[in-house]
Amino acid sequence: MIAQDPAKVTDLGRMAVMSEVRTVLFRDRRDAGARLAQTLRHYRGAPNAVVLGLPRGGVVVASVVSRQLGLPLDVLVTRKLGTPGNPELAMGALCETGYRFLNEDVIRSCGVRADQLDEAVAREQAEIRRRVARYRQGRPLVDVAGKTVVLVDDGLATGATFYASLAALRAWGVGRLVAAVPVAPFDEQDELTARVDEVALLAAPSPFYAIGQFYEDFAQLEDDEVIETLRLTRGACATGPEGRGAPEPIH
Repeated sequence: MIAQDPAKVTDLGRMAVMSEVRTVLFRDRRDAGARLAQTLRHYRGAPNAVVLGLPRGGVVVASVVSRQLGLPLDVLVTRKLGTPGNPELAMGALCETGYRFLNEDVIRSCGVRADQLDEAVAREQAEIRRRVARYRQGRPLVDVAGKTVVLVDDGLATGATFYASLAALRAWGVGRLVAAVPVAPFDEQDELTARVDEVALLAAPSPFYAIGQFYEDFAQLEDDEVIETLRLTRGACATGPEGRGAPEPIH
């Protein structure tokens, strides 16, 4: 376990953590990204730092963080391995970096056969290849070794894909790992904090049923929207050195 930093959760994040239900916390993913950028403003224009978004929704949140902080943006593709008959229950996860996590307890308790596991792995590996080809269009994933990486999603529910992504980045040798999520279940705070060097968390309500309950607009996104978001954000950064644009105003 990493050494704990008492300042890991930002002051704004602490103030926003709540135990009661608030139906709507964010207008949409862009609003959530703008609020995250406020908590991360100490990284504004930071050298040797990048923002990674988890598709699909996390890319929209990450694009706002990237533009307001003046940091390069890329996408990291990670897929949950759902159990047969209950795809929402994760028995593991795969990342495009080659990292693979299997939850042996879930596999045993659900009686998942070896052929079922192999089928799920093959299916998600194919989907990872498809998404990487579409989103990155032949470009390699940005080199994150030794860098500060801000990993962004539009919320944390079960945490399967987000935690697998964090582990994949750790295995890749990042210098500093920052988790940035607008909302997560109250009882996930300690787990999230233990896995990273810094947390930007705006709210941790209880009860927590689904990420979408905290957004006014949580429309499902298509691949084309992710691709266009990446294109526009990279275009905004293209004029700066090393893919960095001038930071946008933080409101």
